[in-house]
Amino acid sequence: MERETEFQELRPLLFSLAYRMLGTRADAEDVVQEAYLRWQGAPAGEVRSPKSYLATVVARLALDVLKSASRQRESYVGPWLPEPLVQPAGTKPMEMAESLSLAFLHLLESLSPPERVAFLLREVFDAGYDEVAAALETSESNSRQIVARARKHIQERRPRFVVDRGRQSAVLQEFLAACTTGDPSQLTALLSQDAVLYADGGGKVSAALNPIVGADRVIRFLTGIAPKLPALRVEFADVNGGPGAVLLEAGKPYGVVALDINGEGRIAGLYFVTNPDKLPERP
Repeated sequence: MERETEFQELRPLLFSLAYRMLGTRADAEDVVQEAYLRWQGAPAGEVRSPKSYLATVVARLALDVLKSASRQRESYVGPWLPEPLVQPAGTKPMEMAESLSLAFLHLLESLSPPERVAFLLREVFDAGYDEVAAALETSESNSRQIVARARKHIQERRPRFVVDRGRQSAVLQEFLAACTTGDPSQLTALLSQDAVLYADGGGKVSAALNPIVGADRVIRFLTGIAPKLPALRVEFADVNGGPGAVLLEAGKPYGVVALDINGEGRIAGLYFVTNPDKLPERP
């Protein structure tokens, strides 16, 4: 019973690790469940630290899934975005929310599977290099090199800054209002010049097949599709630990929206998930 209790206490941490690695709730749950089975069958003398042992098991399992998923995503129709984790607006902020955003998880996609696992274990979950090495089944010195390479890549593409949550919410509301009115000048005031829009329809619904780069192109796209969309209602929500919105058509989820705000308070990234397989279920 003690072993069961230890696992249940660590389950939220293990799920958050698996989800960050894999980007889908179902895959993360499968990995955690497989880790549970291995935990139940592990000899007592093999486990010195339950947290380290289980994190290593989850990382190894996720790495195997990630390698397979990377090949599958090469044939994915359009940009691939993680399955959003949607909670009611005002929900208690998630731990380590900065590393949970759609923008950050999308950036992690640019790392190789081993780099992704190493970076998350070391930089987000504060694992020792020995644990990283164990998860990757490599030497500790090599694990340090993998972490350093991944860290450099992330830092080059995502400078660190903190945007006030209230500012994020305000920009999101202004952006959705501007989309409703279709006024290009309002959108221009909100977007950074190098803004990028990603739309994940998964080939199942209409969506941009390539990222749309640059404020002018993003504005033309948004003002162009607005008249073609069905009547949608906006329901503000927490999306991956930050302000976001669910777009509803006749009470059913049509899409999920999240924004990435830069240090100047402008929109640097726009993330639209409309793939029906990734949308939150409604009661």
